[in-house]
Amino acid sequence: MKMSTDLEKKFQDQITLEFEASITYRQLAIEADEQDLPGIAAWLRHQADEEVVHANKFIDHLSDRGNHAEIGQINAPAVKTGLSVLEIFEAALAHEEKVSQSIRDLYREAEAEGDFDSRPLLNWFVDEQIEEEATASEIIGRVKLIDGEGSGILRLDAELGQRPEEGTED
Repeated sequence: MKMSTDLEKKFQDQITLEFEASITYRQLAIEADEQDLPGIAAWLRHQADEEVVHANKFIDHLSDRGNHAEIGQINAPAVKTGLSVLEIFEAALAHEEKVSQSIRDLYREAEAEGDFDSRPLLNWFVDEQIEEEATASEIIGRVKLIDGEGSGILRLDAELGQRPEEGTED
């Protein structure tokens, strides 16, 4: 069942936000690379790729329902240079929280319109965002425990660099 024009626009906005999240993670990866932390940079690039997968899920949903997927204007990431490892992950968490709020707002709009066909996709995203925020929060907690100590940062870098590679078409 085709969704309303208003709901279609909100889904298009979510697509744009997912691509914006990808670019934000890419910029954060650059900041990690600048500090010679290849594992953290790789983890952040993987997150960037995952955001593209998320955008693709919304694109497919719109297309499958006879609506039109469209990417809006993507804002440059608001990421400062010279961030500490803690600040990198705090920025990642802040962006995940922004995406989570947007998903909840989209869910409310779909429910208000009685768009039950969006429910499975949005339920998946609610669960995914809980996981994303929890992961970023856990890393932040560990970085705080390390308290800037070099060998601890290097150990975290090595650990995060072990994340398996996945593509953007999952």
